[in-house]
Amino acid sequence: MTTLLGYRSLVQEAAALRAGADDPVAAVHRSCDRIDAVDPQVRAFVPEAGRRTRLLEAARAAAGAREAAGRPALYGVPVGIKDIVHADGLPTRAGSALPPEVLGGRQATVVDRLCAAGALIAGKTVTAEFAVTAPGPTRNPHHLAHTPGGSSSGSAAAVAAGMVPLAIGTQTVGSMIRPAAYCGVVGFKPTYGRIPVDGVIPNAASFDTLGCYATDVAGIALAASVLVDGWRAQQPAGPGPRPVLGVPVGPYLERAGDEALGAFTAQREVLRAAGYAVHEVPVMDDFEQIVAQLFTMNRYEVARAHADWFARFGDVYRPETTAAIRQGHTIGDTDYEAACQRRKAFRARLAADRATAGIDLWIAPSATGPATADLTTTGTSIMCLPWSNAGLPTVSLPAGHAANGLPLGLQLVGTFGEDEELLTAAAGIEDVLNAAPNARSGSRTS
Repeated sequence: MTTLLGYRSLVQEAAALRAGADDPVAAVHRSCDRIDAVDPQVRAFVPEAGRRTRLLEAARAAAGAREAAGRPALYGVPVGIKDIVHADGLPTRAGSALPPEVLGGRQATVVDRLCAAGALIAGKTVTAEFAVTAPGPTRNPHHLAHTPGGSSSGSAAAVAAGMVPLAIGTQTVGSMIRPAAYCGVVGFKPTYGRIPVDGVIPNAASFDTLGCYATDVAGIALAASVLVDGWRAQQPAGPGPRPVLGVPVGPYLERAGDEALGAFTAQREVLRAAGYAVHEVPVMDDFEQIVAQLFTMNRYEVARAHADWFARFGDVYRPETTAAIRQGHTIGDTDYEAACQRRKAFRARLAADRATAGIDLWIAPSATGPATADLTTTGTSIMCLPWSNAGLPTVSLPAGHAANGLPLGLQLVGTFGEDEELLTAAAGIEDVLNAAPNARSGSRTS
């Protein structure tokens, strides 16, 4: 039986392709063979007739156009693209039943940047309908009866199953970080606005952020160097002081389930033993109000993003998306503006709490627990909500397993605009977690 899990290092594949030890045609065959073998069960990619033929043409064109010395960072690397992101030659369906020609638009800047870096677009990956909450057909490659998360379900599952070494997703509330945790891969949501979102169908414009998945932090850093505006190259973390980590105790952290909290306790102890200072910081006593503020803004913006399409095609929208849009119709301009002001105050307060506590990164569970055995839901985004609300860069690292063997994730949250520093710190923490088997327990230890 073919295993549904696979590991493909973006850094290793990209280096081999640039050096000529591998070639784009072989990379295409590798991806297409893997898609043919496992995607009928995982269903991470939007079906595409002639995928291999299209990609082989692109690979041969790439191979014939460049000498080794001029090969860019992602030369010949197959990449999955979430199906709310426009890519020339591939229809955008957004997980919906709307006519693709209605949803079409110019190729997204993120795809332009991938192509300029030599990447090959392996195809569109499945999304929840319009990146809201109605699940697509994707299954979790760790266990097909469990959700892969959402809304970037296909992108996370495609990397976890070894179909591609890199995939693009988006996050409005928890759509990058939660699938990364559920599928056992590394997910990165940059600071809001650091990857242009033109050419991407909006969910809620005040939150929508493009991100990426890979199997390790080094792969994420390579992709980020191509995709993120104004990327600043970083030196590997040296023997100097480690970042100070903050645990956001209070009503927010209490939303995590017992298995997630048990694993998180073990992870904190491992990090302390490795020399990290870990401080508990009481924050977000008004967490219920923060949740309400975010969803006031989110639903208002979803409704207005879909005003034209919903008026014309509302009868083919799925119930979950319809409910979100109809909720947005009930929110007036005054309530929306008040919510925007509350978010501004929240962001300032959270930044002040971090500065007062003297911490460099927040750490928290990436999700409330492992992926549920329920394909009718993508899970809850609550553990990602405050950080998305603040527009902060976040990373989810694979960090142990639950009692049923499904992955858990550790979420690292950086400072606004300091994505480079976040990924440098994440690489060090990844090394510590990978070397510590006692960080793998999901049983409650405190």
